Amino acid sequence: MIFLELFFSFLKVGFSSFGGLSMVPVINAEMLSHGWMTQEQVIDIIAIAEMTPGPMGMNCATFAGMRVAGIPGALMANLGVLAPTLTLTLVAAACFERFRKSRGLTNILYGVRPVCMGLIFAVMLTLLDGTVFQAGALHWQSLVIAAVGAVLMFKWNWSVPKVIALSAALGLVLVR
Repeated sequence: MIFLELFFSFLKVGFSSFGGLSMVPVINAEMLSHGWMTQEQVIDIIAIAEMTPGPMGMNCATFAGMRVAGIPGALMANLGVLAPTLTLTLVAAACFERFRKSRGLTNILYGVRPVCMGLIFAVMLTLLDGTVFQAGALHWQSLVIAAVGAVLMFKWNWSVPKVIALSAALGLVLVR
């Protein structure tokens, strides 16, 4: 019974939030309403989930499920939080496959590409402040690292992990 309760509680988290910090109130309410954790324990779980790599919802589900019912509890909580995403992805894949040759879908996807590129460019511009520009001044070391990374990725097709590792090493050497 506890496994189904964990599954449905985290199913509610998956359906009613959009990831990240929007999950916190729902997780908090579920943990407290079932008496699985105290407020302090929920805060600890969320802090740990924020510090560990991976999506916060998955991390919270893993830690909360493990605390409540061990490894099977963690599995059920993870299945619950993933179910909405998996369901929507399967439906989208089925629809995409069905309408793959559709002229309308082709036009939609053609229009989505520039929008995605614009969003990526906007994020890049936002991140420039505090990286390449610090306190209103150009930080040349960061600019060099960014340029080297861009050349390696776009001209010589280096993988992202390799570029990140080299960028970290250059950061240690150039910026200290």
